Amino acid sequence: MNGRAVHGTPASGVSEKAVPGWYGLVPAITLAVLFITPFAIMLSVSVAHRVPGGFFEPGFEWTSYERLLSAFFGRILLTSIAISAGAAVICIVLAFPFTVFLAGMRHRVQTLVLVALLAVLSLSEVIIGFSISTLLSRTAGIGNLFAALGLIDGPRSYTPGLFALMTGLCYLAFPYAVLVLYPPVSRLDPELRDAARMMGAGPLRTFFTVTVPLMRAPVLGAAILVFVFTLGAYLLPQVLGRPSHWTLSVHITDQAIFQSNLPFAAAMAIVLLLVALLLVGLTLLLGRESGGRR
Repeated sequence: MNGRAVHGTPASGVSEKAVPGWYGLVPAITLAVLFITPFAIMLSVSVAHRVPGGFFEPGFEWTSYERLLSAFFGRILLTSIAISAGAAVICIVLAFPFTVFLAGMRHRVQTLVLVALLAVLSLSEVIIGFSISTLLSRTAGIGNLFAALGLIDGPRSYTPGLFALMTGLCYLAFPYAVLVLYPPVSRLDPELRDAARMMGAGPLRTFFTVTVPLMRAPVLGAAILVFVFTLGAYLLPQVLGRPSHWTLSVHITDQAIFQSNLPFAAAMAIVLLLVALLLVGLTLLLGRESGGRR
């Protein structure tokens, strides 16, 4: 017989056990408990009737969703999208060349840099927010260094403000962008870049004509990931930004806790969730198309 299966039994003599069908219920139940059930509750609250001086009572009305068409919500939504889009663009502009440079280093150096990035992810948003707030403050911030170097007349504070907020968001999201871009960049065939250089293209031209087109889908996926991640930022906009820079997540908490308007807060949360799911679906679609071209 020598290596052949007898009567359908594997040659190794180890019988394969069928996986019970009920194993598939575990992820389904987990999804229902952790996502579908809270989403259904939030959806029911968003169409409930708000009670003046209280919270809400069961009902079905579109008052909260009609309020989403107001200039108030439109300004908040545009602010959130603009801040998240700006953070995504800045992170990709910094992370993509950094990742390409990292992929060309020795393996030991790559490991150390990736471990350092993972260490940054262990920092909480609270630590990052207050650290950057101190760094950009008037008393102990970089304004004192600029004043000592004669670049400005005197120490000044850069927080709260849009610059401080974008700095915090980019610091928080930069490691995620690098970790998403690193696998496809490290798998890029170096012979393609060598061929471009042999044909007379310089490093900068090779980067824009060879590396960037090949990495278009991963770059877009990383940008969408950063956008979705920063879209839900809650603490940094409050610590580093002004009220005009508050994102949708901050206003959801304000409406739910301080304004006691849970239906409107739930409606805003539904919109935020749908926008995030739409972008995640777009990322999966782009990833599938990229895999199909290979």
